[in-house]
Amino acid sequence: MIQSQYSETTGPIRVTIFPIYLETQSDPQKSHYLWAYHVYIENLGTEKIRLKTRYWKIIDALGHVHEVRGDGVVGEEPELLPGKNFEYTSATPLTTPSGIMVGSYKMEKENGESFDVAIPAFSLDSPYQSVTIN
Repeated sequence: MIQSQYSETTGPIRVTIFPIYLETQSDPQKSHYLWAYHVYIENLGTEKIRLKTRYWKIIDALGHVHEVRGDGVVGEEPELLPGKNFEYTSATPLTTPSGIMVGSYKMEKENGESFDVAIPAFSLDSPYQSVTIN
């Protein structure tokens, strides 16, 4: 199966997302669709950087928006040394067969200066969505 990849670079940080529809954990008859998304964060710069917070905007096929904010990711505030990366996998449910996610991370340099890093918008597509060509 070909896996979609979405990538965006903000300053010295590149974020790449690989969404994966979880067929065996979804139940379309009950309007329950589940996706995992694997996140790969690279520090392309010359300074050590720490991921402090996350923000996600999750939009289902009906336009309903769910926002998630919190400290770090998967219970960590990972430190990214120059030229190194951090990766993790998380998941999100929807009540519709497709949707979109987008977000940002708040990063902090060693000197305490913080900056936002864009998480690219990515599509959550299940085989149960109807495809329309306009």
